[in-house]
Order: sequence, then structure tokens, then C-alpha cells
Amino acid sequence: MNAPRSRDLFVALLLLLLLWQGLAMLIQKPILPPPGRVATALLRALAGDLGRHALASLYRVILSIFLALLLAGPLGLVLGQSARLYRWSAPFVYLLYPIPKVVLVPLVLLFFGIGELPKVLIITLVLFFQVLVLVRDSAAALRPELILSVRSLGAGRRALFRFVYLPATLPAMLTAVRQSIGTAIAILYVAELFATRYGLGYYIYYAGSTLFDYPAMYAGLIVMSLLGFGLYGMVDYLERRLCRWCQIS
Repeated sequence: MNAPRSRDLFVALLLLLLLWQGLAMLIQKPILPPPGRVATALLRALAGDLGRHALASLYRVILSIFLALLLAGPLGLVLGQSARLYRWSAPFVYLLYPIPKVVLVPLVLLFFGIGELPKVLIITLVLFFQVLVLVRDSAAALRPELILSVRSLGAGRRALFRFVYLPATLPAMLTAVRQSIGTAIAILYVAELFATRYGLGYYIYYAGSTLFDYPAMYAGLIVMSLLGFGLYGMVDYLERRLCRWCQIS
């Protein structure tokens, strides 16, 4: 999917801000402050500790993406290359993939306790199955004659991985991450509600439900949205740079 032009993004953002301002004027309740008040709260919060919360959340998401690619990418390649392993693993993937990973948050916390590990683990689980399924199917969809032609030139298993399987499945890896970013951010919010002092999820919940500081709560929501938008843009940029043969002319 091609990224929209900067002008289109600006127009869409302007329309959303106008809609927000109109709803704030119509409702006139503290729970929906106007954009100007939220912008002031955002600047004040960034001068405080909001930046530290944002860095904690960014660290968790980046680490989760790295672990998911590290674990699910090679596994998807192996399953896609072997018809026997594909058939053996398909029922397990079919049963586990549709499970909403957010319901596993309390279970992960019970097993692994508090700290960084359960938060990173639950986000990794979300990304893991997306990457696994898309990479596995991309590897399995490679035409046999293409693989045979490369082998006839003397390519071994390592060369096949480097010059055939990896280039063929790299777009699927990045697509899986891009499609999962929204879900990963949502899971991050839920995970940061439990036993933590730093993170955007904790900041948003504490500002809105404890302090009733709704402008600060919306400031946290904006930063979390920017986090997701930035990660989405980063993956989109990597796809354009690393998978140029997939770009639509």
C-alpha cells in the first residue's frame, strides 16, 4: 500500500481537528476538552514526565517487534519449505491464531509476575502469529520450478535461503508487522495498566481515572497515537527501501 501524500495527510488531520473542535463545542463537558486546551496540556506534559512514559512504551514495542521477527520469521520459513511440517503444524496454528491475545494478559502476569517480561511477551505473541502465518504462506507459495532452477545452478540450502526464500518472504514479514501495529499498541495499553509506574498506558489511565485531568489524558492518547503512527511509517519506509521490486509503478 502506497503512503498518502503529505498534503492529503495534512488535510485529513485538519478535518479531524475541526470535527474534534465541533464536538467539544457541542458537548461542552470536561471529558471532551477542545484541541487547544489539549495542545497546551501536551506541551506542559512533555516538559514533565510524559517523555519518560513514551520512551518506556517505545522500548517495549520495539523489543517485541524484534523478538517476533527473530522467532516467527525463521520458523515460518521452515514450515513453508517443508510440506510435512506445514501439514503437521497447520491444526495448531489454526487453533491458536484466532485467540484474542489480550485475554492472555492476566494469565501471563500470573505466570511471569510483574516487570518488563510479561508486557513484552504479550505484545510479542500478537506479532508472532501474524508474522508466522504470512511468512509460512509466502514460503509455501513459491513455485517449485523456481526453486529447482536455482538448485540446478548449484545453490545449496544457505543460498536458497539468502537469494530465494528471504527476498520472497521479507515483504510478508513487514506486512505482518504493519498490520499488527494497531493491535500491538492496544495490547500495550492494557499491559501497562498492571503493576507499572512508567508507560503511556499507565499515564493515560492515571491522568483520566485518578486525577481526572482530561486534557492530560488526551495528551497521552495523542502521544500513543503518534507512537503507532511513527512505527507504521517506519515499517512502510523499510518496505520501500528493502522491497523495491514489490513497489507498484
